[in-house]
Amino acid sequence: MLWTIAGDIRALLMLPSALTMQVAHPAVGAGVDEYSVFRTDPWGRGERSVRSVLLWVYGGDEAAAEGRRLRALHRSIQGTDTRGHRYHALMPAAYAWVHATGFPVYRHAQRYLGRPFTEAEERQLYAEWLQVGRVLGIHDRDMPRTPEEFWPYYRKVLAEELELTPVARELTATDASVPPPDRGPRPVRALLRAVWPLLLPPLARFRRFLTIGLMPPDARQALGLPWTPRQERALRRFGRVVRTLVPLLPERLRYLPFARRARARHRAARH
Repeated sequence: MLWTIAGDIRALLMLPSALTMQVAHPAVGAGVDEYSVFRTDPWGRGERSVRSVLLWVYGGDEAAAEGRRLRALHRSIQGTDTRGHRYHALMPAAYAWVHATGFPVYRHAQRYLGRPFTEAEERQLYAEWLQVGRVLGIHDRDMPRTPEEFWPYYRKVLAEELELTPVARELTATDASVPPPDRGPRPVRALLRAVWPLLLPPLARFRRFLTIGLMPPDARQALGLPWTPRQERALRRFGRVVRTLVPLLPERLRYLPFARRARARHRAARH
């Protein structure tokens, strides 16, 4: 299932919700606040994050290497979290939560951007997501083994751990300072720099709309993020357009390049 959905362009719409839930954990939020370059290099940071996620699913032997790289990268990340507690980035409670957020976000967002998963598909997706956790070096004992075990764990984290940390607040703000994109052809970059002051405000509002809307309602409520019936109707309209148009796209437009190449190699190997 992950080979079908993880590299689909619709996954890009889901990422901000998962990232916001991740940094709403006090330890994760503190680590990102102190060590990440998401403020000074948001486009590069985003590109590296997407590539890393795609490697977990489509990378083959590179997936395990990426998991080891990430653990090595996080070994030196430690400090004091937003509640005054000491943390280390590789503490199972924090590291496993970062991984865990993907499953509920996929499950919720799919209801808008695709079609709801059947119970069998949900179980299959969870089993595959556990395998991603193993790629990341998370022990089985630190991950709920079934969906039935996952939901009590998930609700406990929402009730006892999550809060609107400074980074989570920043990721849902509409007035955050974001530099113009620094990727792509030079003429395009120059044009974007010229019109960025006009583009940024509506883009920031749209990002907040998708971040909160595609976040599972119980997580949204745990963080105190507002969501109105009018916004819900707008999200449903947006979802209808996306789930109608995206499946009509050819694979070269529907899938991100890394995923598309991996899928093509897999097909070629079978023939």
